[in-house]
Amino acid sequence: MKGRFKQWCIQLLILNYSLLILSGCSVSKQISQSAKADVLSAKALQTAHVGISIFDPSTNKYLYNYQGDKYFVPASNIKIPTCYAAMKYLGDSLVSFLIRESNDTIYLIPSGDPTFLNNEFAYQPVFDKLKKSDKNIVLEFNVKDKIDEYGSGWSWNDYQESYMAERSAMPIYGNVISFELKENDLKVSPPIFKQPYFIKPLSQLLTKGDKFKIIREKDDNKFEFIISTNSFNKIQIPFKNFNNNTSFSFLKDTLRKNEDEFMLSAYYVENVYRKYYSQPSDSLLKPMMHRSDNFFAEQSLLMVSNEMLGVMNDAKIIDTILKTDFKDLPQKPRWVDGSGLSRYNLFTPQDLVAILNKMKNEFGMERIKVIFPTGGEGTISSYYKADSGYIYGKTGTLSGVVAFSGFLYTKKGKLLIFSTLVNNHQASATEVRRVIEKFIQNIREKH
Repeated sequence: MKGRFKQWCIQLLILNYSLLILSGCSVSKQISQSAKADVLSAKALQTAHVGISIFDPSTNKYLYNYQGDKYFVPASNIKIPTCYAAMKYLGDSLVSFLIRESNDTIYLIPSGDPTFLNNEFAYQPVFDKLKKSDKNIVLEFNVKDKIDEYGSGWSWNDYQESYMAERSAMPIYGNVISFELKENDLKVSPPIFKQPYFIKPLSQLLTKGDKFKIIREKDDNKFEFIISTNSFNKIQIPFKNFNNNTSFSFLKDTLRKNEDEFMLSAYYVENVYRKYYSQPSDSLLKPMMHRSDNFFAEQSLLMVSNEMLGVMNDAKIIDTILKTDFKDLPQKPRWVDGSGLSRYNLFTPQDLVAILNKMKNEFGMERIKVIFPTGGEGTISSYYKADSGYIYGKTGTLSGVVAFSGFLYTKKGKLLIFSTLVNNHQASATEVRRVIEKFIQNIREKH
């Protein structure tokens, strides 16, 4: 009797295992059929290169791969590895400055914090400390820092666009000049931008109404107002930092310090400094991922470098992370910046899935749900509205490039990780996104 029972149990296990395999094969087949019908046959993608990976973390197996091991330009999906590094190494709060004090002087070393005097962040503990103090201030910079204002492979002719603010050791005001016309009065922040920064007097222009635009010279902080057929409302234009000299001038002006009260040093003395914190780290990472903020991404990577290596150097920190945290990625990527503005970046869909899986395992989905946008939010505000609360992902867009990778909860309660990368399409980005949306929603409905 015991022998028969044992044999029956073995047969039941074999049956269950076989059903599990058949179920997995069935799901993979259904996803494959959907990919062919909804994506690969779509008119918008007929000339495109497409990569898709769908991964089930509960079984540690891929449900579907179409060119998942091939390299693609990921655009802003690069913010996924950047976000992973920031979540892991920046701690709960951002280190804004290193500070030491003597009887009459405050010595500051900036740590790359992009929230410093940024209008989005009302809490400014370092500035408040400096404003209340009557001590002299010495602003010091680590001579070992290697920060190019633009990332490798960036499109330099976008220098006037707000999404291409320069990278720096001490960001201030978001490294942009904000112009806004209110009641025939042009508000400028920081307010330091008056003559001689304006090439032509502003008063002459405003007498002609609001039909104008503002441009900046490529290699200088010289702004010009040009008559336009369109009404001006507001704009943000990056400023030239000139090796931190502009940031220094802005801070000195904002603090209303004299030349002998505020000094700039090209090196710092090895001594005991105290870390001074600003914002919760996730309060920076959330807008970075929700609106795909390039400036926040670049500065986040520099801050990670500063924390791990004691120097701000994007190439060194990328090399370090690739050799440690990302040493086991399915394919070795080419990673060159923090934001994805560069077309030199090359990742596979499987690489992005692996990083997303690491994020889930190391940080948990509850934290991810705060940082990543869901349907109807951020860069997917016009997409996945019916799936709000069930999908969390990061978009990526360059000319001819559309990417979307993230997490999906199916209607059967299963969590899947996906990456879809499209390169060299000739359609509109909206058309491509709608194709991918239909495919992802189909997976959610049926699995």
